[in-house]
Amino acid sequence: MVIKILFLVLFFAVMITVGFLCRRQADSVHGFVLGGRNVGPFGWRFGISTTWVGIGNAVIGSLLAWVILGRRTRLLTQKLDSRTMPDYFGSRFDSGALRIAASAIVFIFLIPYTASLYNGLSRLFESAFGIDYVWCVLIMSVLTGVYVIAGGYMATAVNDFIQGLIMLVGIVLVIGAVLKDNGGFMQAMNSLSVLEAPSNPGLKGAFASFLGPEPLALFGVVLLTSLGTWGLPQMVGKFYAIKSESDISKGTLISTLFAIIVAGGCYFLGGFGRLYGDVIEYGANGNPVYDSIVPKMLEGLPAIVVAIVIVLVLSASMSTLSSLVLTSSSTLTLDMILPIRSKAGKKTEQKTQMLLIRLLIVFFILVSAVIAIVQVKSSVTFIAQLMGISWGALAGAFLAPFLYSLYGKWVTKASVWVSFICGVGIMAADMFCNFTGRVFINSFFASPINAGVLAMVAGLVIVPVVSLLTPKPDGKKVDEMFSCYDRTVVVHATTALGEEQKED
Repeated sequence: MVIKILFLVLFFAVMITVGFLCRRQADSVHGFVLGGRNVGPFGWRFGISTTWVGIGNAVIGSLLAWVILGRRTRLLTQKLDSRTMPDYFGSRFDSGALRIAASAIVFIFLIPYTASLYNGLSRLFESAFGIDYVWCVLIMSVLTGVYVIAGGYMATAVNDFIQGLIMLVGIVLVIGAVLKDNGGFMQAMNSLSVLEAPSNPGLKGAFASFLGPEPLALFGVVLLTSLGTWGLPQMVGKFYAIKSESDISKGTLISTLFAIIVAGGCYFLGGFGRLYGDVIEYGANGNPVYDSIVPKMLEGLPAIVVAIVIVLVLSASMSTLSSLVLTSSSTLTLDMILPIRSKAGKKTEQKTQMLLIRLLIVFFILVSAVIAIVQVKSSVTFIAQLMGISWGALAGAFLAPFLYSLYGKWVTKASVWVSFICGVGIMAADMFCNFTGRVFINSFFASPINAGVLAMVAGLVIVPVVSLLTPKPDGKKVDEMFSCYDRTVVVHATTALGEEQKED
């Protein structure tokens, strides 16, 4: 217990110190939001094949995202002076209504996402320290709020870097410890190979196979968790704050390697969850309590490994939590409250804007914490499904119009509206059907993951079709926006060959 507490105190001390050291970068709205432009249920279901999700996250969600979105996002958002995704849509399509609608979607659907993070994190703390779940949620809420409110984006970015280093080391140690606990890699794989797949009774070896017991469902998870990140405001936000060209290359390389090790390692670790089926918790419906799987996997490990795991999971969760609360609060302030006040003829000073953002950070954290507590302390079980629904709604609404509008001048305002409605509508229908016991389309799409993939694909089809059928945008305005891509930049020959001179 002493080792666990020491690790925890050191971690919190570093995070909060960074928050206060970064206060000078957060003395304006621009600096607070962008840093001044300077900067296990899948494993249970799919077995070892869930590692493909981590690989997809690295290749699609990181490498391709940086290559396809990074540079163009930075150039166009700087041209439009956009600080958030709703702000981008409002400026790109000259529509205040689009800005407000996008802001509402972000705020509504990021709350349950955050609540689900509190849930998993607090269960681990409850298991390791014997602290009541409610107190765990409250402690996490306060600590996240302190360093985000103090330092804004720069504190979040610096802490993300520190937390990333912890995750890199931690995941390697944890995988090694869990495999050793199961007799080594070969013995663990052998143990998985004798288990039957519930989705196909009598089939043995599926959990140790290349594609697992449900390849189509696995493909859906890879798509939503990898391609879907291209439409998540908190993920795309990192491209807004790119400082220079060299940072794009560094960011692409570092984030991809990081994703391969951490995301790939986490999903690989989760693939062995089935080996602990006799000790994990089960709900009244007979299904596992997924948040209990990893804590049960770790209970028998040495204290030093458990302490590392606590800091590892805390790092991953607080990294995501901080980006979520900052994204949601800044979006609501900059894209909804300020435009409404402006329309009413009221001017909002910088200090007032900063105060609003910080107050909304507190509000967002409180609401998320309350949802997380209600989920565990009551019979309201459907809240657990809201993370998948949140991800699907955001990716379904934003991915297609954001991606197409970075490259195409032809994207129309009407197509963006249809994408918003379609993405949110599909996920709302899926949630309603799950809550009332009805079937959404068919049993395959009853899963929020598969419904989210449907929402994404629908948007990718709908935006070009609706753009073809609706009035074209103002050509002069769009040309002016896209002029940022035509700017001539002089570089060294080591970066671009250019035209070689012919010798006489």
